[in-house]
Amino acid sequence: MAVQRSLVFLSLLATAVVSLAPGPLFKRDSLDLPLLYRRDDVDPSTLYKEHNISVPIDYFHNDTKYEPHSNGTFPLRYWFDASYYKDGGPVIVLQSGETDAIGRLPFLQKGIVHKLAQATNGIGVILEHRYYGTSFPTPDLSTSNLRFLTTEQALADMAYFAQNVIFEGLEDKCLTAPTTAYFGYGGSYAGAFVAFLRVLYPEVYYGTISSSGVTEAIWDFWRYYEPVREYGPPDCIDKQTKLINVADNILRNNTKYTAQLKSAFGMESITTSASYDDDFAQVLSYPIGGWQGRNWDPEINDPSFYEYCGNITSPALISNATTSNDTSIAQTLLQAGGYANETSTLATPLLNFINYIQQNYVLPVTADNRTLDQAYGNHNQTFYAQDDLSQSGWRSWPYQYCTQWGYLQTGSGVPPTQLPLVSRLLTLEYNSLICRYAFNITTPPDTDAINKYGGYNISYDRLAIVDGEEDPWREASPHSPLAPNPNRTSTTERPFLLIEGAVHHWDENGRFPNETTATVPPEPVKEVQAGEVAFVKAWLEEFHAGNREEL
Repeated sequence: MAVQRSLVFLSLLATAVVSLAPGPLFKRDSLDLPLLYRRDDVDPSTLYKEHNISVPIDYFHNDTKYEPHSNGTFPLRYWFDASYYKDGGPVIVLQSGETDAIGRLPFLQKGIVHKLAQATNGIGVILEHRYYGTSFPTPDLSTSNLRFLTTEQALADMAYFAQNVIFEGLEDKCLTAPTTAYFGYGGSYAGAFVAFLRVLYPEVYYGTISSSGVTEAIWDFWRYYEPVREYGPPDCIDKQTKLINVADNILRNNTKYTAQLKSAFGMESITTSASYDDDFAQVLSYPIGGWQGRNWDPEINDPSFYEYCGNITSPALISNATTSNDTSIAQTLLQAGGYANETSTLATPLLNFINYIQQNYVLPVTADNRTLDQAYGNHNQTFYAQDDLSQSGWRSWPYQYCTQWGYLQTGSGVPPTQLPLVSRLLTLEYNSLICRYAFNITTPPDTDAINKYGGYNISYDRLAIVDGEEDPWREASPHSPLAPNPNRTSTTERPFLLIEGAVHHWDENGRFPNETTATVPPEPVKEVQAGEVAFVKAWLEEFHAGNREEL
């Protein structure tokens, strides 16, 4: 079951510019999305003890959307490292966002939380978000029981944590807010989250860093792919848009060739109903999504975007015994798809596209004794009926984007004056199938419930906005070209930083000192991380100065 794989999780750690390897590369290492974090000699999950704090299930008993209300509590999971703590040091809380928080522990070991804790003699914390990992307020994930999964309830969790936590081994110290300085950090959804946290709970969190924070909720987020168009290799973008257009022209306008098109890709067994051509079109659109997975750290960088581009721009045919090299098939499809005049230049790219899809998305499925419908079908309503806690990996975040956030990455929303990078069959209706089938939600999300916190315009003292220049999620951030003021002046009190050449929250991860080189991390990342240390130290001095004045 594909479960709307076109909706890339916001939490995917994205990466840095790497040069296109010499010669085309054919195969990705696996069908799955890349591992986000390398396990070093010491697994961080063995370094830090797991803790839980009991927090209220429902903070808003006057709001009817949470009826029936609950007076209960649930265990919210967290980890901390007090290795660098000295009296007067702050608590730095990383909000883990829409994922199992175990995956965030490397940031406590060698990433941004480690850097800030070390520089400020602080305590580093990784805090899990409700309805992820093991932090569940309800016994299952039925639509009714998901009613407590809203951003405002989760924000209240993070405030409650700061006001009530007692750190094991430090019970003799008062380390709650506002007595102790609390700083928040988050990337992507969690980046927007901590931006809102600073605005809503300024007396609890003295400052926050919003990295790649998607502060503007958007229903039809077709612009997700626009940074790829702008910053990607021009030849690759040209080939991608034309090849996708060939497929779209056949699937939408010249349907007598649909079966031949699917057969060429080895996907003739995917559901043949014309209404489900969108599942097939989505698979063709997957490879370009590797853009977000690029990272400056070679150990976690996803090379698939440049591998794919190397394939479709290669002047030579790349094939093996299991894939196609029939030029006549390519010519037929190009003619049927409206590119009869470009068969000489597009035949090889089309065959290499076909071979890439077969090698990376078709053959691994059949080798695993699964059908293509099982792997990529999004129309199986029986699957969506599953709602036990083990389904949280696909059910929790979709509930959030179906109800409040949106971000459906469509091809249909692209203006008719330009060719999309993904199929126009990826419509709002198709991408919201999960909303209807899993949650019986048939209307757009309440994005006003999110954008009321500031959206593109969000700004507050000691709220840092950090984004990547080439990040596809930049279009939903205060650095978006659509934002009223995407070129704000950056100050210590209100940092506003754009990391040159970066993709998705590149400042969050780090390497051990013996792993760094002259170019790893790249200079723009080093500069921003150093800047974050500097302004957080300045904020801490300001906090202590304010406390002294009160005394």
